[in-house]
Amino acid sequence: MPTTVYEPAELAPGTLRVTPLGGLGEVGRNMTVFEYEGKLLVVDCGVLFPEEHQPGVDLILPDFEPIKSRLDDVVGVVLTHGHEDHIGAVPYLLKLKGDIPLIGSQLTLALVEAKLKEHRIRPFSLTVAEGQQEKVGPFDLEFIAVNHSIPDALAVAITTPAGRALATGDFKMDQLPLDGRITDLRAFARLGEEGVDLFLVDSTNADVPGFTPLERAIGPVLDQVIGKAPRRVIVASFSSHVHRVQQVIDAAHAHGRRLAFLGRSMVRNMTIAEQLGYLNVPEGVLIDYKKAKDLPDDKIVYMSTGSQGEPMAVLSRMANLDHAIEPGPGDTVILASSLIPGNENAVYRVIDGLTKLGANVVHKGNAKVHVSGHAAAGELLYCYNILKPRNVLPVHGEYRHLIANAKLAQDTGILEENTIIAENGTVIDLKDGTATVVGQLDLGFVYVDGSTVGEITDADLKDRRILGEEGFISVIVVVDSSTGRIITGPEIHARGFAESDDVFDAVKPKIAAALAEAAGNGVRDNHALSQVVRRTIGRWVNQSLRRRPMIVPLVIEA
Repeated sequence: MPTTVYEPAELAPGTLRVTPLGGLGEVGRNMTVFEYEGKLLVVDCGVLFPEEHQPGVDLILPDFEPIKSRLDDVVGVVLTHGHEDHIGAVPYLLKLKGDIPLIGSQLTLALVEAKLKEHRIRPFSLTVAEGQQEKVGPFDLEFIAVNHSIPDALAVAITTPAGRALATGDFKMDQLPLDGRITDLRAFARLGEEGVDLFLVDSTNADVPGFTPLERAIGPVLDQVIGKAPRRVIVASFSSHVHRVQQVIDAAHAHGRRLAFLGRSMVRNMTIAEQLGYLNVPEGVLIDYKKAKDLPDDKIVYMSTGSQGEPMAVLSRMANLDHAIEPGPGDTVILASSLIPGNENAVYRVIDGLTKLGANVVHKGNAKVHVSGHAAAGELLYCYNILKPRNVLPVHGEYRHLIANAKLAQDTGILEENTIIAENGTVIDLKDGTATVVGQLDLGFVYVDGSTVGEITDADLKDRRILGEEGFISVIVVVDSSTGRIITGPEIHARGFAESDDVFDAVKPKIAAALAEAAGNGVRDNHALSQVVRRTIGRWVNQSLRRRPMIVPLVIEA
């Protein structure tokens, strides 16, 4: 069903308004805006990575349009953790207004500040830790430790006189985490006793039964794979997955191998993590990748980006033999990450390419080399039973995940009418324990394409797909400005067709006849004549060649 767009009424006094601008119906570009008494608080500001049907796009941002005219009202941006789908759009928001305060944990802010440095932005930031409380504008914030696949993740409780909302960010409930930092269920229980009016909860694994496996279960598998590898080992992971990198470092060290980081973001993030004490690197393990080539093949592990099949990332370039390191027979490649929905084809292409080169590719499908960072159904049920929230807003997930999460909430006794299945732009008002949908904003995708932001439209992407899939035809015709009679042409050139340009000889008389008919009807406007050419050749190509190419007609008056 198409979304019905309608503007919400003016916010009533004493009411908390919650508007997700990204992260619902998708895994990425998480961003939610809270409004109270004329002030705005933003939680997370992430990016979504493009899929195959979005050619040429680098990143996709949340639609900032609803808050663009109100940036002076933004009292802060709370960042729950340092993954790109939660911090990646911060530079683009701060380019609109550079002094918006950023609030987050030590590692989260260090990662985002390094990113901002590349954009020549120096932010105002407030470092917080679990258990800390801060008043930001009219919002009372409390930060709670949650366990995720990156250290220092935080949930945030947002309290106003209108009620309390609790946003988990991404989390799971690993009871034996590598860093010993568990999700603080005692704080969740206390908040539940005090009352949680709206629970914004991670939905990514809501349709996965049971509990997410322990992170530490991965270590022995990586150790075994690296220990048995006869030649070089290449491990691909997210560039911010500190826990996974730590496990790879430990395994490399245990087997007398040295480790080199590949990929700019991997080098940057792990340097930060080591400097801040989140990554423990034994003396003499790290080596610059340019020097690593001098080591014996069985003495090196490369830690790279590209686990999602990104075309320009290190692993894809290796698979295409477009990198200094060329995988070959005897090499072992480990994809130590999950598949983000939409990336499956790209990842499998990389796996096939590496396999064709002779590498042994180890991935989640054939070995336990990754566990998720998100709570499965069993963990979510625990949270609902501990918190007993009055209202639930499933976030962070595709539609099926949101539905599954809402069903879990209902299974624990939360009424169906109190579980809100929303989408990006849904406006929810909270007052006196009641959450009500009061509007639906018309939001779009904001594409980053090279140095341009927001200039590329869906129509442009459609043109790119047509160019890539159906080809291109140009038609040049010179006509007499007074009579409309053809003087020269039509001259037809095509690209992306198997046939030679001679195949279009059959349609040239049809174009001439159509133009003559238009001229006879008094049509002299160049644009109108161009459309006659476009329709004529388009109909012929579709019927004769079964193609729908991009057609660019050019009618010149002489």
